[in-house]
Amino acid sequence: MNNLIKNFEEIVGGVFLTITTLVVILNVLLRYFFNTGLFWVEEVATTAFVWSVFVGCAAAYKRGMHIGIDVVTSLLPKSFQPFIEVVVHLLMIVINGYIFYLSIVFARASSIKTTPVLDISSAWVSSAICVGFALMTFHAIRYFVRDIARIMDKTAQGGAQ
Repeated sequence: MNNLIKNFEEIVGGVFLTITTLVVILNVLLRYFFNTGLFWVEEVATTAFVWSVFVGCAAAYKRGMHIGIDVVTSLLPKSFQPFIEVVVHLLMIVINGYIFYLSIVFARASSIKTTPVLDISSAWVSSAICVGFALMTFHAIRYFVRDIARIMDKTAQGGAQ
């Protein structure tokens, strides 16, 4: 159960990527061998792909796999670097939190529109953005708290000596 929670984003992203791949392969095989295809495959594949992208972004952010620009940080003295990391994570909380808020507004607005083929609410597709940015905001808060704790721990150790 701990592994399931620890790898939640990777599992969910992987499931949606698998769905995307399988339905596309199925449709290609049907078109090649039977000269016909399933009318709903493109919509399902697109929806699953959108979910895999946004949940996958959260997984990459959680693992620290997004490209970061460390030029400014590396130019500063080592003693300032932890403070820069705190500022960066604070900015990520604000930015991801704001995009999360906007994604909720977008999902609510898209709920009145239905998808053309399956006739389901477009909010099911749009909510992938909400989930992805909610997870990224959560991880940014986690990193921010971790960095503050490290600074406090170093300050306490420095004061005790």
